[in-house]
Amino acid sequence: MVDSIQKEIESRKTFAIISHPDAGKTTITEQLLLFGGAIRSAGTVKGKKSGKFATSDWMEIEKQRGISVTSSVMQFDFDHYRINILDTPGHQDFSEDTYRTLMAVDSAVMVIDSAKGIEPQTMKLFKVCRMRGIPIFTFINKLDRPGRDPMDLISELEEVLEIGAYPMNWPIGMGKELVGNVDRYNHRIEQYRYEDEADRFIPLTDKNELLGDHAVKESTYFDQAMEEINLLDEAGNEFDQEAIAKGELTPVFFGSALANFGVENFLSTFVDFAPSPQPRKTEEGNLVNPTDEKFSGFIFKIQANMNKAHRDRIAFVRICSGSFEKGMNVYLTRTGKSIKLNNSTQFMADSQEIVSHAVSGDIIGLYDTGNYQIGDTITMGDKNLHFESMPQFTPELFMRVSAKNVMKQKHFHKGVEQLVQEGAIQLYKSWHAGDYMLGAVGQLQFEVFEHRMNNEYNSEIIMEPMGKKMARWIKPEDADEKLASNRNMLVRDRYDNPVFLFENEFALRWFTDKNPDVELFELI
Repeated sequence: MVDSIQKEIESRKTFAIISHPDAGKTTITEQLLLFGGAIRSAGTVKGKKSGKFATSDWMEIEKQRGISVTSSVMQFDFDHYRINILDTPGHQDFSEDTYRTLMAVDSAVMVIDSAKGIEPQTMKLFKVCRMRGIPIFTFINKLDRPGRDPMDLISELEEVLEIGAYPMNWPIGMGKELVGNVDRYNHRIEQYRYEDEADRFIPLTDKNELLGDHAVKESTYFDQAMEEINLLDEAGNEFDQEAIAKGELTPVFFGSALANFGVENFLSTFVDFAPSPQPRKTEEGNLVNPTDEKFSGFIFKIQANMNKAHRDRIAFVRICSGSFEKGMNVYLTRTGKSIKLNNSTQFMADSQEIVSHAVSGDIIGLYDTGNYQIGDTITMGDKNLHFESMPQFTPELFMRVSAKNVMKQKHFHKGVEQLVQEGAIQLYKSWHAGDYMLGAVGQLQFEVFEHRMNNEYNSEIIMEPMGKKMARWIKPEDADEKLASNRNMLVRDRYDNPVFLFENEFALRWFTDKNPDVELFELI
């Protein structure tokens, strides 16, 4: 039985896909699902007229705007492996959701636009992966369009991100001149256009020689590609699986997700080298091994209304050790309470099915009636176990929010409570009156909030901009309205902790000069 569970755990590959917006992240996600047999045809975020939308973009506003604003979880089987993909928002206003998602994976796939190279959001997310030691695999996308020189792209990877790069394949031409890829790992050429599946791959000798006459040889870019391959063999990085596991070397794949070129080759190689479930750190500095017998996991995301018919709320759990069995009892270590896990699900974006068994590395959803918070640990073992805390961002933009129709206060309060629990937007209340204020790191979060309140909770709202503020928490004993002025205001967060909202840096410095004994701090 133990050997059987261990084999199950070793077969798991759990990874996030990260990128700058419009690099093709959602498209490549869909192609991976296609190869795993999870969907029959790939939707496209561009195909609004056809009514086809990305499988991972299940939220109504995502379909309307053609963007991802929330993480999605998808699972499928491929080549004896169980794959868990976490598709993350590309938009910077939803970085917090992405950062939390990266806490729940064992590796990451970084998608880069071949015409644009490293973009700001790519760099931010890469740094989070590097900080956490997450192995990174790179897919340079849109090879079927004009793009930058591949050598320049590899150099930029190494210089800007300060990581070694090892091209697993190499393009022969680009854009209209694209004829294929040289597959260094499998010693073959993958043709871009072919009539028969048997002609898709052409073998190479160990000396990178192409035997026989093939149309690919006629390309003016063939000799150039083979010369560059020889240069990479002689002067480039060596393939080092240990360096990949440490996040020091990224395997690089070239292809086109939209044209479905190079994606299957990437997936079949990725599963060979991506890590299986890894040990997880606790707040106490200990490690929980995935093969530990006792079940444990943590909640990294809460999502409301994935099923419109039931108005449900799902807590996403990364299983860190042992196995999950339907009906098991676990401890919620934040409260010390015992909870029976009867209602659980696994995902295909907005499609869910009841799950009765899952193991370390898997992502499951627990139906939540208000028991869970982001960052919660659940376990069958040590009641004092707490996995390392989730990252939180201090908001910078603030809005006053109220119900447009006072007769629908119940809908309004329920909507605010549930959407705030998802963690993308933060709730504050005025010190005495309890009027609602929302804090966010980006304007788009407010727009998504208003859209969802209207469409999911039938609650029209009034939002009044308060502009930029600097939020700083204080100790409860220091909370005194006499310290407030026209440059700052004292409010409560959703847990009733006192917070000062400062107009600007000058107001913050003025306050600290006047009140040196009051300690101010930000969220971590």
